[in-house]
Amino acid sequence: MLDYSTLKIIWWLLVGVLLVGFAIMDGHDMGVGTLLPFVGKSDLERRVVINTVGPHWEGNQVWFITGGGAIFAAWPLVYATAFSGFYWAMLVVLWALFFRPVGFDYRSKIHNATWRSTWDWGLFIGGAVPPLIFGVAFGNLLQGVPFQFDNYLVSTYTGSFWQLLNPFALLAGVVSSAMITMHGGTYLAHRTEGVIQARAIKGAIGAAIIMVLAFVAAGVWLQSIDGYRISSVIDPAALPDPLSKTVVREAGAWMANYGRQPLIWLLPALGVAGALLAAGLLLARHTLSAFVASSLALVGVIGTAGASMFPFIMPSSSMPAASLTVWDSVSSHLSLGIMFWATLIFMPLIVLYTSWAYRVMRGKVTAAFIKEHEHAAY
Repeated sequence: MLDYSTLKIIWWLLVGVLLVGFAIMDGHDMGVGTLLPFVGKSDLERRVVINTVGPHWEGNQVWFITGGGAIFAAWPLVYATAFSGFYWAMLVVLWALFFRPVGFDYRSKIHNATWRSTWDWGLFIGGAVPPLIFGVAFGNLLQGVPFQFDNYLVSTYTGSFWQLLNPFALLAGVVSSAMITMHGGTYLAHRTEGVIQARAIKGAIGAAIIMVLAFVAAGVWLQSIDGYRISSVIDPAALPDPLSKTVVREAGAWMANYGRQPLIWLLPALGVAGALLAAGLLLARHTLSAFVASSLALVGVIGTAGASMFPFIMPSSSMPAASLTVWDSVSSHLSLGIMFWATLIFMPLIVLYTSWAYRVMRGKVTAAFIKEHEHAAY
């Protein structure tokens, strides 16, 4: 079995892979939902838009469920602390997600304009709200979350829902929302044609520009935010104990990893270059290549957040020593080892069946297809 310290790093990487997979796969579904009321001007056009993601959105939820499960299993202290501290924010996400299954399944069951319009806006909420909240959550992680532990490692959150909506966190929310909208628009451009494709391209390019500007602004702002640094000696192989270290807050601490490992600069560069390249490829109507470039942009943005914070996962602003890190918030050596081998078996299966499903359902979704399958299509 791999040693404990190596498994801790591996699971930090695997959770990152799952978050990226969620952003790429479920993200384009949400991005399409966000654009739905704006790129589809008639009921027929909106049905075209919905059916580009209709066959896949449920399967893509696997990434969301697996990501949450991995955090629960690999980082139990992070799961418990985050889901209690961000309780109302997580409920907002769940309430928004409720619109997706009922919206997809019931939207076209009744031939009534008000009924269908209501569910269209429900799908918009289910697509637009979660990325915004997730971005706000990451913005708060970078500033530190007000929680502390007692001697029994029972966490106490001292903040409120409204404190989460601070200026930097809202800017991070703009980055996330624009990123997912860009990704959804790029996918929609690949699966549609004509006027719907033209509107999708316009929306994706606009979102890409907003994402790049907000991402660069957040990076500049981050340099003046007090980051976190472990000031005591850490034993990577030690049993998890988040109260065994000392942590200091200092301006520019989140940039320290870039000084130690200059190659990390490739991640923010990938975020910016991927978005701009996707926009350029969309203008040239190279939609599949644009989707790949958009996916790389997501890797760059999410990777930038993870690399900046490493080894911190959930820093504490009210009790810095209680900050949760890669080294002291994990499950046991045995648990990480078993989950690692299980992941090596099942992750390729998920990728294979997802690839097969997209290959089978490839091609353009057209108005003629919707008319031909009036009672079978979403």
